[in-house]
Amino acid sequence: VMARSSPLDKHTLVKHLRTTFGEVVAVTGDGTNDAPALHEADIGLAMGIAGTEVAKESADVIILDDNFSTIVTVAKWGRSVYLTVNIVALMVNFTSACLTGSTPLTAVQLLWVNMIMDTLGALALATEPPNDALMKRTPVGRQGNFISNVMWRNIFGQSLYQFIVIWLLQTKGKSFYGLYGHNSDLILNTLIFNSFVFCQLFNEINSREMEKVNVLSGIWKNNVFVSVLSATVVFQVIIIEFLGTFASTSPLTLKQWYYSVLTGFLSMPIAVLLKMIPV
Repeated sequence: VMARSSPLDKHTLVKHLRTTFGEVVAVTGDGTNDAPALHEADIGLAMGIAGTEVAKESADVIILDDNFSTIVTVAKWGRSVYLTVNIVALMVNFTSACLTGSTPLTAVQLLWVNMIMDTLGALALATEPPNDALMKRTPVGRQGNFISNVMWRNIFGQSLYQFIVIWLLQTKGKSFYGLYGHNSDLILNTLIFNSFVFCQLFNEINSREMEKVNVLSGIWKNNVFVSVLSATVVFQVIIIEFLGTFASTSPLTLKQWYYSVLTGFLSMPIAVLLKMIPV
């Protein structure tokens, strides 16, 4: 805390913390004399009520209620929101194209999967309210990795499971489901697409907690998360059952739907086992 100091003093302190010591620096202020330090800092937080216009223009974040506890909320949200990575779609299509000359997922299906993983998935996970346990984590430094070892563990574990399941479906799926005839390839590709989508949906639930086993805690309190997942399931049913010409899919039987959902659900116990692996 610096008080009764000149603008140059504050700016010098922030500059040395950032350049000499490599620290990530946040500065709060409300006056014109805080502007240089607010601008120099990695994150400048200005007071929205008592703050001057100069301070607000120099800041990155404006605290509208002038309450320092709001800064804690900002930090919680910053630690809560992360990006997700999925490599299975690329691996499955690439290896299948190299070995068989065809890809199980069409362009329209890949677009829908991409929407689930990125747009809808990000919307669902970004609305997860942060908890106090986030503040107990060690801060990530300037040279820290954006994707932690815990995240890499979960990413590669789930990716390996999904890749194995989809590859088994592609090689053994026809005999497992008893698919024969001219329409067997279309039904098999539909099953691969459907299973892959449900793997992503259940993995979104797994991603609510990177380290805790109980990922269902408080899920019903987040209306946006539940709504996004429900809407995705509804659209998936419509795509499979009614948009066959557009999405290159074929209607599935109840047994085939059951196994597709079960394939996705198995990612949840696998996530529990992954979280037991120390990193």
